[in-house]
Amino acid sequence: MQSNLVLKHEKEFTYGDYLTWPDEERWQIIDGIAYDMSPSPTVDHQLILNELSRQFSTYLLNKTCIVIPSPIDVLFPKPDEDIKNTKDYIQPDIIVVCDHKKLQERKRCVGAPDLIIEILSPSTAYLDMKDKRILYEREGVKEYWIVDPVYKTVQVYKLEKDKYKFPDVYKVDDKIKAGIFPDLEIDLSLVFRDYIQE
Repeated sequence: MQSNLVLKHEKEFTYGDYLTWPDEERWQIIDGIAYDMSPSPTVDHQLILNELSRQFSTYLLNKTCIVIPSPIDVLFPKPDEDIKNTKDYIQPDIIVVCDHKKLQERKRCVGAPDLIIEILSPSTAYLDMKDKRILYEREGVKEYWIVDPVYKTVQVYKLEKDKYKFPDVYKVDDKIKAGIFPDLEIDLSLVFRDYIQE
């Protein structure tokens, strides 16, 4: 499987470069390589995002941790590095953040969220399954979920001793117990429900 994303190769890019690009363009930067995140998400993608966000939000009501759906800038700067110089900038589909100090100026998340969810699209699947997984593992994201709308599955990677163990795979009739919230169950029958009546 290869990515068919449009890339910027002229040089290594930073978050500072991204801030100068047109607002209507959607890019993410990993290890200095810029990836074009067009086209816009599909209706099915957004319905899955909405339902996952709803279930997390309901559980987290009046708790410390918060769920934030896309678009939200997430940056992984090196220690003492100005965020404009970081070469790792992404916009995950959903993040869960428990340390509110990471929500810099209420504009962006600087540092690893506790949990990240990516919903696969044909143009971004390779990036989500390989490059982002490597990035999230390296940066210490405790839990990483990859949601496949076509096959109606969720792969859950959990960090153990700085490495993701082999993922647990859940299907449409399963309920996921989040590793960072042992008493939370996500009902996948609702996540993958077909809401559109044709």
